[in-house]
Amino acid sequence: MLTMIDAGAPYGIATGPDGALWFTLVHQGRIGRLEPGRAPEIHQLDPADGQPTVITPGPDGAMWFTEGKGGRVGRITADGRVTAYAADSPFGIAAGPDGAMWFTEMRSGRVGRIAPDGGRSAFEVSPAGGMPAFIAPGPDDALWFTLNQGNAIGRVSLAGEVTVHPLPTEGAAPVGITRGPDDALWFVEIGAGQIGRIDTTGKIDEYPLPDRAARPHAIVAGPDGALWFTLWGTGRVGRVTVDGAIGEFPLPAPAPRAGTESWKAEPHGLAVGPDGAIWVALEAGALARLDAGPAS
Repeated sequence: MLTMIDAGAPYGIATGPDGALWFTLVHQGRIGRLEPGRAPEIHQLDPADGQPTVITPGPDGAMWFTEGKGGRVGRITADGRVTAYAADSPFGIAAGPDGAMWFTEMRSGRVGRIAPDGGRSAFEVSPAGGMPAFIAPGPDDALWFTLNQGNAIGRVSLAGEVTVHPLPTEGAAPVGITRGPDDALWFVEIGAGQIGRIDTTGKIDEYPLPDRAARPHAIVAGPDGALWFTLWGTGRVGRVTVDGAIGEFPLPAPAPRAGTESWKAEPHGLAVGPDGAIWVALEAGALARLDAGPAS
């Protein structure tokens, strides 16, 4: 199923505590909310030039998102009220086991934290210029994040202690990361065309994709005990089991727009929806829905 979004270009997507899908419209400075089967609600941000990207539920019943260009971490309630916090080029964001929101700052190379009372702290990550990207809570009361230009996976404890695990493959450029059903952290290597797995001891496994130029971007644990990921370069969605078996799915597409020969989906974020399906944000202007069954 394909839901066209006339209001802009979806980038990040997540299911909220209200049972709706929330998504960012990166080029329009908007946040969308969708109850499957109904028309989306669109909330305009002010200012609208921040380029909202990643969005995630917080422990406070609100949704939290990052605006890399605008230098803000935002919080939006179910009725559209927004609170903003200054940050340096934030990108990834996730709720930590301590009730705080943790986020990455790509330009400064730090991991930031916003406490439930609004208190702020930040932790330096080495090497400099590593560009921390996505971040996710692990099974060990720590946050794990990708270093896109540092070619590594990082871990930050709740006390702010940072450990970095270099990747075996040069130029892997990891982006998305998530906790898997096996209590390891699974991530995607957009530069190398691989799916990676790291356990809490730092042991790393890598699984090459059939098309190494597919440019995997985001990854999420599915309801079927597997991991699902977007393939930006091929406009598809992939699925990997915990033992490394990989399959791919085509994305639904509308008829080509007038004056074009094809429709490039540009899949970025993805999430398990309130209906148990995989929902994918397509920057081309749509949300796609896939049943979370085994790949063929």
